[in-house]
Amino acid sequence: MKETSPLAWDTWARYHVIELLAFWEGRVTASALREAFHLGKDRAQQVLRAYREDVAVDNLIYDTSRKAWVPTPQFTPHFIRGHVDEYLHLLGTHDALNPQFVGLGLGAANTESVPMPIRDVSPEVVRAVVSAARERQRLEVVYASFSSPSGEDRIIAPHTLVYAAGRWHVRAYCEKNAAFRDFVLSRFRGVPEAIGDALPAAAQENDEDWERRLTLEIIPDRRLSDAERELIAQDYAMEEHMLAITCRRALAQYVLREYGINHRHVEGDPRAQQIELGNREALRQWLY
Repeated sequence: MKETSPLAWDTWARYHVIELLAFWEGRVTASALREAFHLGKDRAQQVLRAYREDVAVDNLIYDTSRKAWVPTPQFTPHFIRGHVDEYLHLLGTHDALNPQFVGLGLGAANTESVPMPIRDVSPEVVRAVVSAARERQRLEVVYASFSSPSGEDRIIAPHTLVYAAGRWHVRAYCEKNAAFRDFVLSRFRGVPEAIGDALPAAAQENDEDWERRLTLEIIPDRRLSDAERELIAQDYAMEEHMLAITCRRALAQYVLREYGINHRHVEGDPRAQQIELGNREALRQWLY
């Protein structure tokens, strides 16, 4: 890395995104920077050139067939850690600026956070899944599950990456089940292989549980006293003792998990449960 002087936060953020795209997607373009940071065409190209010439001269090489800059075998990250959560959170939030503020020390002595586990996901898996989703391709994969812990062959056609319940998965059409399923990224074994165009049935618009939405009605546990229910309603900013959350049908179970609600089990102590799903019966067919 040639540049040694401190970088402005916006420059750091742009270099951060360059490395995320190069490392996890295997390509980066000026148009991607233009979209991410609302830059003009010339400015985006200048940022790429500065990164290549002044910061990391051996990291990127231009691929004429792909019309993009791709990582070299010597690629060494300077602005990322190489953890998949960095890239996937970027996809989920479209916000590449937050990491830089960690170094500003704002309230550092008075705040703390609980570290989350880092999922073991290889960049080769992410690149293959992202590419297949964008190009509407089929992937031949080896996927591990409780029914097949060592992994089994599947053919899937992914359409969306999703962060839920503390981990990343891909929503994809599974040819074995002839239906759309969720596949956890950390359970892929080896590198998925593209094997051609996705089947017509695999089009995202055919994924009814993804395209249709429902509303979860979160309420204080009805066994609590009136005063306790009022307290819980304030904690969750409920209106008339109800928090309405609209989500895709395919994601309903994950939303409940985020709120700590197990629709199959009722805690014996209402103070331990505190909240529950008020319209559980109406949604029973969508919860599994």
